[in-house]
Amino acid sequence: MMQKEQTSIPKHKIARAASIVGTGAAIGADYVKYKAKEVLGSKGGRETFHENTAERTFDTFSKLKGGPLKVAQMLSLDRNLLPAAYQEQFSKAQYSAPPLSYPLVVKTFRQELGKGPKEVFDNFTQTAVAGASIGQVHKAEKEGRQYAVKVQYPGVADSLDSDLKIVRPFAMRLMNLEAKAIDPYLNEVKERLTEETDYTLELKRGQELIEQSSHLQNVRFPRYHDEMSTERILTMDWIDGLHLDQYYGEESPQEERDQIGQALWDFCHFQVHSLKEFHADPHPGNFLVKDGQLWVLDFGCVKKLPDWFYESYFALMSPEALSDDVLFEKLLRDIGLILESDTDYERGKLIPVFKESVELLSRPFFSEVFDFGDKKYLDEIYEFGERTGNDQELKQMTSSRGTAHALYLNRTYFGLYNLCGSLGAKVTTNMPQFNAC
Repeated sequence: MMQKEQTSIPKHKIARAASIVGTGAAIGADYVKYKAKEVLGSKGGRETFHENTAERTFDTFSKLKGGPLKVAQMLSLDRNLLPAAYQEQFSKAQYSAPPLSYPLVVKTFRQELGKGPKEVFDNFTQTAVAGASIGQVHKAEKEGRQYAVKVQYPGVADSLDSDLKIVRPFAMRLMNLEAKAIDPYLNEVKERLTEETDYTLELKRGQELIEQSSHLQNVRFPRYHDEMSTERILTMDWIDGLHLDQYYGEESPQEERDQIGQALWDFCHFQVHSLKEFHADPHPGNFLVKDGQLWVLDFGCVKKLPDWFYESYFALMSPEALSDDVLFEKLLRDIGLILESDTDYERGKLIPVFKESVELLSRPFFSEVFDFGDKKYLDEIYEFGERTGNDQELKQMTSSRGTAHALYLNRTYFGLYNLCGSLGAKVTTNMPQFNAC
């Protein structure tokens, strides 16, 4: 359900900073109250504090759009980084943020196309049908054909750099993270978000990836329309169907769920391992199910992997590396997870944790058919994340390691496994063809 429309977005960095600082002050006051109740032995205070804080934070971020809302969207996919209350609230950033009012949409159309939306289309919904961090989607019709029209929020691109600088200390305090832990997230968000604000890039890249992926069975894509698209307006075919999170609750045969899960797997697997360039935004709002087929809707967030990183990262999963401690450690060094400055104690603590992580991630690759409906597997991943995340010594050791390239790749695989798990799908899997040397 869409929320109440906004008639404006704070644009000046002072106004945007004031919104976040004000929220931070209110959260600080709530924290004092929570700690006082905790001292007095009150139960349930921690959960109430997190619920109130999460709601207040999301409300502020959603009104600012852009960088703050994208941070919320990204963090919502990492179950081990935030308490459940934040995940629940921040997941709304995926496609249900409060929409902008119609006059602002008209203004963007006139700036971009020189005409209002109802001059370009025969029909155009005044209220957005979906809204997220960068823009909102309207349904339109022209000459009997239906379109999905994504309209970018005003000022998103211009305020990006200052937004992330403002969000950084707030996010560090909110999530109790040090700069070296949060900065890789924010740097990646900035790079991807800069690309996402350029709809001409999304159109070009989307068309290329769609052409390369068009052979995949049961995977479909809407067609983009160049003549009705600009840097801040993107038009594609409208597809009727159910978003994946809506489909989860439907009564559907296991065979169809397996088919959708297989399509998800094949789509992700092909792009990561054959193209080394992939759709890196695996939330349910970016996928529809229609007539037993998977429709991929959005190519705004795409990540390209350098060959050196791809080879070292996936070589970690090879049977040779997992059974050879010397090779495994070499590959960890190649991607910056083990450092020359590490002591024997640090290596002794880190290497077993990295090996357990790799074994968990790669487990589906070693089965001819993997049952993502077995909750024990995802629970094991969550338990591992919770256990390692609560180890403060380990957290200090790992917070500044590795490369930012891993962030979106890990996020994509976690998202893929979570989507397949929510479907309860059995999927035919296979090992990527990589070189372990």
